[in-house]
Amino acid sequence: MNNRPSILSGLGALAHRVAAVVRECNEAQRRMAAVSTATDRYVANPDAAPDSYAEFLFRTSGPLLHEPSARSRTRGHGALR
Repeated sequence: MNNRPSILSGLGALAHRVAAVVRECNEAQRRMAAVSTATDRYVANPDAAPDSYAEFLFRTSGPLLHEPSARSRTRGHGALR
C-alpha cells in the first residue's frame, strides 16, 4: 500500500506530459494551417513590399496571429499562441 502514492504521482506526471504533447501538436497543426493558407504563398514575390494599397489589404486579409499579453510573454509564451 505504500506504493500507491508514488504510482499516483507517476501517473499524474505522465498525464501532464501527454497533455503537453497534445497541446504542442495542436499548436503545430494550427500554425501549419495558418502558414499553408497565407496569401503570401500565392504572390509572385512574397518578400517584396506590396505595390499598392489593395495588394497590402489582400496580403493582410488572412487570419492574424494573436499577440499574447505582456504577462504571458514574461511567463515564456511565444507570439504564436
